[in-house]
Amino acid sequence: MGAYHRTVKVSTQFLAEKTGISQQTASRHLIELENLGWIRRTITAEGCLINLTDVGKAQLKRLYSKLKVVVEAAHPLSVTLEGTVFSGLGEGAYYIKQDGYQKQFIEKLGFDPYPGTLNIKLNSDYDIKTRHELENYPAIEIEGFKNESRTFGPVKCYPALINNKAKGALAFAFRTHHDSSVLEIIAPQYLRNQLKIKDGQKVKIEILTMP
Repeated sequence: MGAYHRTVKVSTQFLAEKTGISQQTASRHLIELENLGWIRRTITAEGCLINLTDVGKAQLKRLYSKLKVVVEAAHPLSVTLEGTVFSGLGEGAYYIKQDGYQKQFIEKLGFDPYPGTLNIKLNSDYDIKTRHELENYPAIEIEGFKNESRTFGPVKCYPALINNKAKGALAFAFRTHHDSSVLEIIAPQYLRNQLKIKDGQKVKIEILTMP
């Protein structure tokens, strides 16, 4: 209604009709916005005189920026997968302990991983399909390297949030006998203890894609 650029006059009845809510709800929203400091409101006999404060304009710009990123992104900003915890053979620990990987994890992921992975078996065709799609999205690239005895391949990593509590990263792919239905999660802490989870329990992993 133009309040971003100038003061507008509006009654709560008109605002309610415009937004499809009750007049009481419209009035409550205006009071809340004023209490937040997002609008200035002057009540007159003919209606409210309203304009956005600098704080209110900043909130709108922030929302606009977030929506623009979501709408214009070439891929989802995050995907969520669900799977069941199971015990592996300890292969992940061997690779994580390698200096060539460990230094890059600290530099590029921002943490020194616990020497081991949390292994997750995906539960559904949907999750497996989503996991395959994820491989096409930009990732944090951990470069391969050589030491005196062998060559270690590159690893793609995606920041992750496990059970909406613990931060870590999904790692694709250490040399492993697992098929594509298995995820390997690394984290700065021992996730089984941190999240109090054990074999057979389901977990959700929100995986953040790179811009």
